[in-house]
Amino acid sequence: MTWTLVVPLKPLSRAKTRLSDAAGDGLRASLALAFAQDTVGAALASRWVRGVTVVTDDPLAGRELSALGARILPDSPGRGLNAALAHGALAVRGERPGAAVAAMNADLPALRTVELDLVLEAASGFSRAFLADAAGVGTTLLSAAPGADLAPAFGGPSRARHRASGAREIELAGVDSVRRDVDTAGDLRAAVALGVGDHTRARLADMQGTAYTYDPETRAGSVLLDDGTPLPFDTAAFDAGGLRMLRPGQRVRIEVEGEGEQRRVVFVTLQTF
Repeated sequence: MTWTLVVPLKPLSRAKTRLSDAAGDGLRASLALAFAQDTVGAALASRWVRGVTVVTDDPLAGRELSALGARILPDSPGRGLNAALAHGALAVRGERPGAAVAAMNADLPALRTVELDLVLEAASGFSRAFLADAAGVGTTLLSAAPGADLAPAFGGPSRARHRASGAREIELAGVDSVRRDVDTAGDLRAAVALGVGDHTRARLADMQGTAYTYDPETRAGSVLLDDGTPLPFDTAAFDAGGLRMLRPGQRVRIEVEGEGEQRRVVFVTLQTF
C-alpha cells in the first residue's frame, strides 16, 4: 500500500513559538521552515509514499516545499490543525477516492526515510493507526486506509484521543526519528543528537559559534563560526542577548545580518540547545 501524506504547516511567523527563547523570533521562523523541508524531503524519498500534500498559507514555505516536490494546498478552512488535516485528506480523496492517507507533523527534522518506511508498512495492517510521539503523550503520525476516515485529533494528549477513537497504536522499536517532533529547545537537542537533516543542520550552523574574544570594559568582542570564520560583535549585540559576562571558549547562539564584508553579529547569547 502506498500513502499520500498530509502535512500541516502554520504561517512561519506563528510557527514554533515555544522556540522563541532559544532561537529568537527571526531564527525561529527559519528553523520552522528547515524542519518542514527536512520532513518533507525524507518523506518523499520513502518507497511507501506516493506524494506529500502540505496544507499551508505561507508563501515562502509553499515555494520551498513545492520545489522539493510537495503539493501545496491553501488552508482554506483556517480553523486550526485538525481542520487543516481533514481538508487535506478530503482534497486528496477528491482526486483519488481510494487513496490511503496519513497525517504527519511538519516538525520532524531528524526524520529518516528507512524508519518512516517501517511505520507506514506497519500502518498498512490497520484501518486506522497512529504513532505516539517521543514523550508518549502526543501523536506524530495518523493513518487511514482506503475507505476509513482520517478523523484527526492532534494537539495536546492526542495519543489518548486517537486510541479512544479506535485507531490502533503502532508499537515499533527503532523509529525514534519518526517520534521526535520539536517544540522546545530540549526537543531540538534530542533531534540534533539523533542527527538532523541538511536544511536544519545548515540553519543551526548559521546560529552557533564559539566566543573568541571579549572585552568586559566595552562589552564587545568576536565569535568564531563553526567553519572558523571570525565575526565581531559590538556592545549593542552583547546587550541584546542579556548577558553579564562572556568567556572565550563558551558556545554561543548568534543572529547575523548583512552579507560579505558587511556581515555582522547583531545578537549574542549563550547557546541553550
